Amino acid sequence: MAFVRGLALASLLLAMAFPAVAQEGGRVRQIVVQGTQRIEVETVKSYMALAEGDPYSPERIDRSLKTLFNTGLFADVAIRREGDAVVVRVVENPIINRIAYEGNKRIKDEQLEQETQLRPRVVFTRTKVQNDVKRVLDLYKRNGRFAATVEPKIIQLEQNRVDLVYEISEGEPTYVKRINFVGNRKYTDSRLREVLATKEERWYRFLSSDDTYDPDRITYDRELLRRYYLKHGFADFRVVSGVAELTPDRGGFFVTFTVEEGDRYTFGKSDIKANLKNLNADELSPLLISEEGEWYNADEVEQIVQSMTDRIGQKGFAFVDVRPQINRDPANKVINVTYDVQEGPRVYVERIDITGNVRTLDKVIRREFRLVEGDAFNTAKLRRSRQRIKDLNFFEKVEVNNVPSETAPDRTVVKVDVQEKSTGELSFGVGWSTIAGPLVEASLRERNLLGRGQDLRLTASVGTKRNQAELSFTEPYFLDRGVSAGFDIFAVTRKLQRESSYDAKAMGASLRTGYAITENLRQDWKYLLRRDEVENVSSAASTFIKEQQGTSTTSSVQQTLLWDYRDSRIDPSEGYYVRINNELAGFGGTQRFLRNNIGGGHYFPLAEQVTLGISGNAGHILGLDEKIRITERYFLGGETLRGFATAGVSPRDATTGDALGGLWQYYGTAQVKFPVGLPDEYGVLGQAFTDFGGIGQTEKYSTGTINHSSTPRAAVGVGLSWKSPMGPVAVDIAVPVMKEAFDETEFFRFNFGTRF
Repeated sequence: MAFVRGLALASLLLAMAFPAVAQEGGRVRQIVVQGTQRIEVETVKSYMALAEGDPYSPERIDRSLKTLFNTGLFADVAIRREGDAVVVRVVENPIINRIAYEGNKRIKDEQLEQETQLRPRVVFTRTKVQNDVKRVLDLYKRNGRFAATVEPKIIQLEQNRVDLVYEISEGEPTYVKRINFVGNRKYTDSRLREVLATKEERWYRFLSSDDTYDPDRITYDRELLRRYYLKHGFADFRVVSGVAELTPDRGGFFVTFTVEEGDRYTFGKSDIKANLKNLNADELSPLLISEEGEWYNADEVEQIVQSMTDRIGQKGFAFVDVRPQINRDPANKVINVTYDVQEGPRVYVERIDITGNVRTLDKVIRREFRLVEGDAFNTAKLRRSRQRIKDLNFFEKVEVNNVPSETAPDRTVVKVDVQEKSTGELSFGVGWSTIAGPLVEASLRERNLLGRGQDLRLTASVGTKRNQAELSFTEPYFLDRGVSAGFDIFAVTRKLQRESSYDAKAMGASLRTGYAITENLRQDWKYLLRRDEVENVSSAASTFIKEQQGTSTTSSVQQTLLWDYRDSRIDPSEGYYVRINNELAGFGGTQRFLRNNIGGGHYFPLAEQVTLGISGNAGHILGLDEKIRITERYFLGGETLRGFATAGVSPRDATTGDALGGLWQYYGTAQVKFPVGLPDEYGVLGQAFTDFGGIGQTEKYSTGTINHSSTPRAAVGVGLSWKSPMGPVAVDIAVPVMKEAFDETEFFRFNFGTRF
């Protein structure tokens, strides 16, 4: 009986426990998805760790829940079990219909769109909105507005769509009130402030943001300080800290740099250790420009490394690594440098990434590269590419670096970061002289048309002496090849009554093309068709001028060869160039002549920001079976020979004083540019110069007397150039020191321009 009762009790307990076991175990016969609108049911199921027919598992349910949330597609997810079915209830995140910015005045919508990641027709999530809010605030902080606030607003629309509106309060700018230095003994605070990119708040910086606080700029300033001290011999220099503190009224920042200058070193011995087969170290010795006893200069060391890399690369070594080994002698404050030349790692260019170009097309930058994807990596070609991009003059900043690839150890990624600047120019020129009178010039130019690198220029000038209109267009890479193409259309009226007692008109057009023969040698060709007219000849004019009255047509072909080894075409401080130009007229028209011109210049860095430039030009024109008309002859003065008026140096009629022009000429200048003691940011440079030149005889005439002398003329002078907020301003004062009695002089020249 007891056995029966025990068996019955066990059966009862088993029956009571069975539903619970069945609930926890069993198989999932069906997965039901509810709440979807845009997303397919099968897509939801694909994210789950549980499938129909699988054993029911709470752990898999938990993983499915997390996975669905992590997709970012859903605002809410709930999973429950109903019998042998699993029900998944989802609430989809809405789709963004439109993104708008309100309240932003200092930063344009386009800049904000580049900074944020959410876009129309993208799934809306609050996390992404919060991340974009932070990015916008960071952008305002970089522009010196730490009081800016951003409030995202959501406008619900039908079909589970939303409009996202960022309400922005920009706040007041936060300026840098003061920059202090601690630990500097060699250089004063004022000198070090000129080194920094960050500037103190001043009223005249209303067109610049350099005086607003930017943490990234402060980091860059630390590097600028390091470079400056290393350039001047302080090899142990380091920036201990760079701290920015808000003023008590929270209206600005005090920035303090704490530095340790260390000892100042001089150069000791410089040696070369070459470990490459068939490379003689003696061939590289002339590249050691550092001299024993001079202050140590890290920039000079880098320049030697670059020169060696270039020279070795020219000898056919594709992979080379030049490492300067710095050996300090603290007791004697001397640094000995050994340049260790070894075979570098075999690295290839994987890709070139370009950022920062908002308007300029990628291809405009890529076509300046001396490297392409798949090439053997070469630091010399990388530096040359960087300089070519800078020479475009489209960018305020150009950074070109390489980083290791994440996919392969023998690959490198070239990263290009540029900051665009205004390439449109609206310039005005104002000139005056005792001979030429007033002149106003206006020029509208876009050097990067539509971001394609094309150059479009429209120039007009109106004055008492000269009226001119010109339309010019240049495509630097015609049909995406390394050949430039362009045209010019012009009309010029010159009133030369004071100089030569006549007026001249010229109308015409030209077609141009050009190409690079080597990295430093270029050739250009031009066809010119021009109609000249000499009119309004004064009754008191020279008989030689009266003979010139009438029209002529010139149809000519020109070629120009340019050897250019300057460190920069825009603002050279070192290097040289040579230019040869030849023009042959006689392909139709009435003029037949051969003109040859040669010119060149050499630039020498004398000290920091002090450059000596020496340049010269010479020209000769030869008539082919007929005389050279006055419109083709040479005249010296003005821009070509400061201190003398335009056409102030020329053969002249002894009776009337009319300038007749010469058949050959030469002129040159030696000029030193230097800072005038004002902060670099002012953009004011001084210049001291001496100009010289001479001119040859004019056409031979049967009657009359001509004053002519081919003796040299010379003038000395000083000037100022200012990159003002409204554009470049230049003032020159020159005094002739060698001249003839019949020359016409000019004491003062002034030019003004503005850019947009």
